Amino acid sequence: MQRSLRQQKILEIIAANEIDTQEELCAELIKANFNVTQATISRDVKDLKLYKVAGTKKKYKYASFDTYVDSVTNRMTNLFKGCVLAINHANNLILIKTMRGNGSTVGVFVDSLNIEDIVGSVAGDDTLLIVVNSNENAPKVVSVLKEYLS
Repeated sequence: MQRSLRQQKILEIIAANEIDTQEELCAELIKANFNVTQATISRDVKDLKLYKVAGTKKKYKYASFDTYVDSVTNRMTNLFKGCVLAINHANNLILIKTMRGNGSTVGVFVDSLNIEDIVGSVAGDDTLLIVVNSNENAPKVVSVLKEYLS
């Protein structure tokens, strides 16, 4: 019970504040009368599938994608449009160039699309490398991704 209450509080905290480190999240939880350690926060971040996005006040902040799992929201689509600089492919590999610091954010968006031809992806700081199941399907996947840019 304590775990689910704590994790719910974490989601509330990151929705209301720009939290960019586990230590900062730990401090906020302690203020809210939760007795936690950084190790506990680390497990919660993993359990909640939190990731970092560009902040407005801070360089990065924690965000939760689980609230968007059922549908791709306009906000994520706009974020994708705003972050992506180019989409290219060679054979069964697709490379998406992004604005600096947004490779993983674009990766979360692409993963949420659940495109069956995508085998997997690896995000860097300003790139997302996507592996497609065949050379023939790569142009189709590129086409689907480019639709989100228009």
